[in-house]
Amino acid sequence: MSQDLRVVEVPTDTRPPAPRSGTATDQVLDDETFFSAVAAVTAAFGDTTRRQIYGYLKEADGVTAQEIARRFDLHPNVARHHLDKLAAGGYVEVTLEHAATGAGRPSKRYRRQGRTATLGIAPRPDELVINLLVKALSLLDKDVATAMAEEVGESYGKSLAEVMAPGEGQRSLHAAMLAVADALTAHGFGAHPADNTETAGIIRDFCPFGETAIEYPVLCAVDRGMVRGMFAGLCGGEIMVSLSSKALGDDACESIAG
Repeated sequence: MSQDLRVVEVPTDTRPPAPRSGTATDQVLDDETFFSAVAAVTAAFGDTTRRQIYGYLKEADGVTAQEIARRFDLHPNVARHHLDKLAAGGYVEVTLEHAATGAGRPSKRYRRQGRTATLGIAPRPDELVINLLVKALSLLDKDVATAMAEEVGESYGKSLAEVMAPGEGQRSLHAAMLAVADALTAHGFGAHPADNTETAGIIRDFCPFGETAIEYPVLCAVDRGMVRGMFAGLCGGEIMVSLSSKALGDDACESIAG
């Protein structure tokens, strides 16, 4: 009696299947991580028009604020506001492009970043990296370590500002304050502008450094440097920033620029 023979293809990928949602390998979030992630996503995509603009950018090879304004029937300043919000969150990159004739001011063009936007949890700094950083800083004189940490933060802040607003910054201090708060929120700080309208202040409700900052307040100098660097890059000049921090015994984590 003949038998039917079937060829069974054996998969060459022997890696275990990816864990399904709800398994024990899912990340367990503390309240601070959860609310920080929610704040970051809300700041970038909490507006319906902004979400539509982000979707439109997927099909466009770079657009100006004027083009977005026409496409969505917005005032150019409103369109620019939405695009800048997306840029501050790291979802949109901004470049300067000159006219073919070389005459006139260059135009800002906004493009979606290569990375895919997700609603996952904002990455927290690796605890090992943080611990190694503070251990290295602890080998230095306190004042030297603070100055070094602030310098590193300021350099990084200026690089963030360059992505958000390439070229010479021309924003008012108040406009820069809003952009800096958005950028800090995207990095896990859950920041928002201070209620005091007389000064440019930013309050941070969360800290990606976690409890480590309480034990090693020198990490707050990195934060202060980031804020100073972003203000300098966005406003086109050096901006002095003072910092209050819970890690330093203050009631809140707040930066005042002026």
